[in-house]
Amino acid sequence: MKLKGAAMITAVLEKEQVDLVFGYPGGAVLSLYDQLYRCKLKHILVRHEQGAVHAADGYARVSGKTGVVFATSGPGATNLVTGIATAYMDSVPLVLITGQVATRLIGTDSFQEADITGITLPITKHNYLIKDVQELPDALSEAFFIASTGRPGPVLVDIPKDIFELEDQFDYTHRREIPGYKPTIEGHSGQIQRAVKAINAAKRPVIFAGGGVIIAGASAELTELAERGRIPVVLSLMALGAFPGNSPLFLGMPGMHGTVSANYSISEADLIIAAGVRFDDRVTGQLESFARKAQIIHIDIDPAEIGKNVAIDIPIVGDVKKVLQGILKRLQPGVTEDWLKKVEEWRQGNPLCSEKQTSEGGMKPQFVIREIDRLTPDNAIICTDVGQHQMWTAQHYCFRLPRTFLSSGGLGTMGYGFPASLGATLASPQKTVFCIAGDGSFQMNIQELATAVAYNLNIKVAIINNGCLGMVRQWQELFYGGRYSHTSIQGGPDFVKVAEAYGALGLRVSAPSEVAGAIEQALAIEGPVVIDFLVDAGENVYPMVAPNRPISEIIMGSGKR
Repeated sequence: MKLKGAAMITAVLEKEQVDLVFGYPGGAVLSLYDQLYRCKLKHILVRHEQGAVHAADGYARVSGKTGVVFATSGPGATNLVTGIATAYMDSVPLVLITGQVATRLIGTDSFQEADITGITLPITKHNYLIKDVQELPDALSEAFFIASTGRPGPVLVDIPKDIFELEDQFDYTHRREIPGYKPTIEGHSGQIQRAVKAINAAKRPVIFAGGGVIIAGASAELTELAERGRIPVVLSLMALGAFPGNSPLFLGMPGMHGTVSANYSISEADLIIAAGVRFDDRVTGQLESFARKAQIIHIDIDPAEIGKNVAIDIPIVGDVKKVLQGILKRLQPGVTEDWLKKVEEWRQGNPLCSEKQTSEGGMKPQFVIREIDRLTPDNAIICTDVGQHQMWTAQHYCFRLPRTFLSSGGLGTMGYGFPASLGATLASPQKTVFCIAGDGSFQMNIQELATAVAYNLNIKVAIINNGCLGMVRQWQELFYGGRYSHTSIQGGPDFVKVAEAYGALGLRVSAPSEVAGAIEQALAIEGPVVIDFLVDAGENVYPMVAPNRPISEIIMGSGKR
């Protein structure tokens, strides 16, 4: 059958079982938006294109599906850039459909023209500029296949305005392969055998799992490996929830703000089983000191990650779930009781939260987050922005299930958390969704309160309000002689009044005794609620490892190591 370009797009989305699109209209995509009248797709109108891409990102992380975004040409497309880079760094599958000026005007600096394929080339897995309507079905089919297979990521399809109106024969093929693009799924059997031999022989093994475990749906395999092998587990920021946070084998997050037991175990291990991780600098600290006593097995679907930062002894390229299944077929029960006893001593001797963090001085952010953890269901979805509150959440909230923690890990994008929570709520409306934000981060995409209210999304926002850019202030205190240059944001808005102005409920909490009641009140109300928690402005995130220092050199607070 013959279809216009705009109709081809919605037909492809329906064939790809897309049920939700996030976007913001404009001149170059008017034909596409007109087509929405003629199809069953649900469109969520955000208030800024950056909000759209973060929302689609949150939707993708929770649902496991590919998120879809519409944006117009020029500033509409360029407003997507930070969100695209966020998704690229964290391996999130997105298809972004942008309008472009008419084909005959490309390259003439016409109104709202921007070379978005050139701009996004370094931050997309692939991108397309459509020059002929005949190319459109195949390009879209490839876009969905590339975005969701191998190591997932964003793919952008840029479509000139006239292409939406041109008509051609529509013949759609759901892609199952593309010549020249063949991700390795099955791990090499010989390498898997080497890995099993090393695991069975190890006396001090540690599993270091990353976000790739969640992407691959390999949490069950990870848990079985740890429990059968009696191996302690540390999780990267992106992997929180991949292994039960209440398991006695879980040591927490390693790295700059990792637990003592996680950092010491990596430093003393004789074997690291790294699954779906990329050995980020915030985890490794000083590279030459990282895991010096250990052999390292690295499992990853992206061969470019293996050996990129850390020397690997046993590399295995493949899907984490498939590789772990292969290891489990040959794994012997672990005999690691002496090692587990030592690890438990580190854990018990170095608790994350001291009594003074809940009882002395002003209201402590750690206490607020622990109360959110206590009062929300085990399957609640927690979204964060970036900064101190992000690290406190990673440290003090007990994540038990995969796809329940959303945060910008690789790019560290302030303003990510709240729009991502919109997508999370739409992906899983039956679950409790809490956005834990800083007073600085929340203001970066605060306009999406209008979206939350317009669609009556059941999102609860906890603002950890310390009146400053807390993580930057902490670095200024510790490494810049206490010279607090432009990190105070006192005199910011009244968040309760802002929430009310948008039509949401606003609450303010200034004492520890009020925390539980406010959380319970928010959870009892259907719809968006903003809680402004006025916390101690001088509180820092500990433990901490100074930049480019070994992760075993841990600052515990007040400069103590």
